[in-house]
Amino acid sequence: MMRAAIAVLAFAGAQAAPAQMFMNTPDFKPGPIDGSDPLIGFALPGATPAEYRAHLLWTMRAGLNVAALQCQFSPFLRSVDNYNGVLAHHAKEFADAYSTLNAYFKRVHGAKEGQRKFDDYSTITYNGFSTLQAQYGFCNVASNISKEALTRPKGDLHLTAEARMRELRNSLVPAFDSVTGYNPGAIPMPQVPPLSDDCYDRRGNLRSKCQANFSQVGR
Repeated sequence: MMRAAIAVLAFAGAQAAPAQMFMNTPDFKPGPIDGSDPLIGFALPGATPAEYRAHLLWTMRAGLNVAALQCQFSPFLRSVDNYNGVLAHHAKEFADAYSTLNAYFKRVHGAKEGQRKFDDYSTITYNGFSTLQAQYGFCNVASNISKEALTRPKGDLHLTAEARMRELRNSLVPAFDSVTGYNPGAIPMPQVPPLSDDCYDRRGNLRSKCQANFSQVGR
């Protein structure tokens, strides 16, 4: 019983704390990305560099918005508070991105059709971040991005989008926890005594004829 209790305690101590999503965070292949990259999502034919930058920033905003809605299962992530903080801190840059994108769709499709296309763009962009199977990874990455965004000076949030959007997109693919350096042979196994009655005397002591076999168990 004592050995079993120790084993349970040791296993419990190795588990991730309630505040953690993973014991070892999966590698979501981070790296810089440009707004024209197809990985971002919605294609913007004929967009200027400024419009692509607005597209990248607005897409990240959509991802963080979805995270604020989907990731409330973990208070540690502070998804809603951090998202609201990002909106307030970078309000002007978001407003500029919105205006730039709205102007793009009107320029390419005309005033009336452009507004409809912009509405479709917004819906598709938001829906592109909805996930269930990859929720833990997505929520973990989105939380880290929000925290970084809160430290960015006003006007520089696009730098966070350029540095982190690839990682945010990649986090939508289901990933599972891993334990680095797992080696079953390195785990000490408890010795299991013989169970047959003829291995014990009347007092319950293990007979010498069975001790040799017992000492080999678990090695």
